[in-house]
Amino acid sequence: MTRVLKAGRKAPQSGETRSAVVFLHGYGANGADLLGLADPLAEHLPDTLFVAPDAPESIPGMPFGLQWFPIPWIDGSSEEEAHRGLMTASADLNAFLDALMVDEDLLPEQVVLFGFSQGTMMALHVAPRREDALGGVVAFSGRLLSPELLSDEVQSRPPVLLVHGDADEVVPVQSLPQAAEALQEAGWQDVYAHIMKGTGHGIAPDGLSVALAFMRDKLGL
Repeated sequence: MTRVLKAGRKAPQSGETRSAVVFLHGYGANGADLLGLADPLAEHLPDTLFVAPDAPESIPGMPFGLQWFPIPWIDGSSEEEAHRGLMTASADLNAFLDALMVDEDLLPEQVVLFGFSQGTMMALHVAPRREDALGGVVAFSGRLLSPELLSDEVQSRPPVLLVHGDADEVVPVQSLPQAAEALQEAGWQDVYAHIMKGTGHGIAPDGLSVALAFMRDKLGL
């Protein structure tokens, strides 16, 4: 039984939905944390609906913080708990994406996942395991989980943009080339990368500009 994810929304500027960007927030945040990015993006993506679901789990000791799954090196959970949480949250997200496409009459290639940190981990896990390729994955400041499983479990290969700050103190910048290598070894053709100079664990203007260009290209805008 999947959990229904609550989500914030920003309607298309044009009033007509021809594509959607789904923001996946990081550990300890919520959907509203990324939905603000819709404002600078919307004028360049006027027919795009922006949605930002809240992760399904609260974090013990953080009454307003949410997580997609436990992180052992942060909260002391076990690897088994983390894996179980990832599997459950992946089912929740897949159900959310399926419903979104039905409700908005969108094809998979008209939907982009835009993740940050733990949201990137979700995006890079879920998108390749969907039968029909999404329009793209924008992956900020995260990592590819269980890269050794990807070749055996991949079902589709959407274009991926990896973006990371070279001063990231939370998720090491080395996670970017590691993810790129694993994707390419699993048969990806469309893998792009951008390093944000002098940027910590966040989204800098240059990274957002690259992400916008990637989304406009992959959504055919």
